Amino acid sequence: MLGVIVRRLGIAVLLLLFVSFITFLFITLTPGSYFDQLRAQPEHSDEYVDQLEERYGLDDPVLVQYGRWLGNLLQGDLGDSMVHQQPVVTLLWDRFKNSILLMSVAIFFTWLIALPLGIIGAVHQHRLLDKLFSVFAFVGMSIPNFFLAFLLLYLALTIGGWPLGGMTSIGFEDFTLWGKIVDIAMHMLIPVVVISTGALAGLQRITRGNMLEQLRKQYVTSARARGLPENRIVYRHALRNAINPLITIFGFQFSALISGSALVEIICNWPGMGQLMLGAVRSQDQFLVVGAVLASGIMLIVGNLVADILLAAFDPRIRYEGAGGG
Repeated sequence: MLGVIVRRLGIAVLLLLFVSFITFLFITLTPGSYFDQLRAQPEHSDEYVDQLEERYGLDDPVLVQYGRWLGNLLQGDLGDSMVHQQPVVTLLWDRFKNSILLMSVAIFFTWLIALPLGIIGAVHQHRLLDKLFSVFAFVGMSIPNFFLAFLLLYLALTIGGWPLGGMTSIGFEDFTLWGKIVDIAMHMLIPVVVISTGALAGLQRITRGNMLEQLRKQYVTSARARGLPENRIVYRHALRNAINPLITIFGFQFSALISGSALVEIICNWPGMGQLMLGAVRSQDQFLVVGAVLASGIMLIVGNLVADILLAAFDPRIRYEGAGGG
């Protein structure tokens, strides 16, 4: 298994280099630049803007710029943001940890709710509970995230007493530890519900389908013929085989929820990667855009690596194949 992980990491590094180069190339060749926006402002002279452009090294050819950026990357430096006048690493970490917190809570509740609903729907196929869960899944997959976010914010405004955006309240630093946790949880509720709804609905349907497929197989029929308890058949045998495809999906949710939560973060004013990325693209903040894309790529790779490890832990056949291949 260790050999498989090492090979995956090697491929991941090459993939990240390719993604960073393509992003660097596109943001560089896009018409206009941050410095063109500065030149359009009368308070900045052309000489001042030229000095800034030379300081950032953006007057060199694209390959030279990328080579310099790559050399700095090997030293842990992603460059400086032109707009914020801060290191990109600092900016990304300040926002990235907020997005990770939001995404982790959303993934936790998605799996906590979707798995039982999918199992119950499969066990009670075509009954009232299954039909109710199916309606919920279809509605959850159909409603756009941005519409649901606006709807919940409107309801919160109508009801009153609920935070309408941001991550913390005024005077947050003066709260007790428990008060800070409750305050962040209240601000997090609406974006978590919005992000989780679509993912939960899709995961529930996949879980139900996988469970139904396993419950129709011969080994389940044989287990029932031997008189094994139904709960043991469902949760120990059928669920164990049905969960393997779901673990693979788990890996992609890391990156998918980050990209999918960007719009929700903007609508709910959550200080995460979404707002930072939007501002960087609009202002053509080159190093910040490349750094943000690189961070999202790393999350996709980490998610897939975690999924591979979990899959090997749940399925001994995967461990055996990994050991044989290494």
